[in-house]
Amino acid sequence: METCIFCKMVTGQINSEKIYENENFFSVFDAAPQVEGHALVISKKHFKNSLDLPNTLCPELMDAIKKTALKLIDKYKADGFNVINNNFASAGQIVNHIHFHILPRKTGDGYSIFVKKKK
Repeated sequence: METCIFCKMVTGQINSEKIYENENFFSVFDAAPQVEGHALVISKKHFKNSLDLPNTLCPELMDAIKKTALKLIDKYKADGFNVINNNFASAGQIVNHIHFHILPRKTGDGYSIFVKKKK
C-alpha cells in the first residue's frame, strides 16, 4: 500500500530501528509510546487486521511477539508485559495494517490498559 506508514518502513522509505526481525514480521519502538519501551510488532505484508492474517503466519507472529517482549523485558528491567491488538476503528485501530503493541510493565507503574466505562 503506497500510503501505509508501516509498508513504507518495510520498503525503506521510512527509516526505522528494528528491535527484532524475522521473515514476515519486525518490531520497532512506537512513535507515541504509552509506556517506556512501548514497541510494535508489524507484518511485512499488508494485512488490514487480525482477521486478514493467514493462519499459517500465526506461529511466526507469536515468535516475533515473544522475542520482542524478551528483549524489552531485559532492556527495561520489566517484570511483565501487555500484548494489545486493535481491530477496526471502533476498537482503536489507527493504522490499517496489522500490528501488535508490546508494553513492558513494572509492578506499580500506574498504567492501566483498561478504561472504565462512563456511566
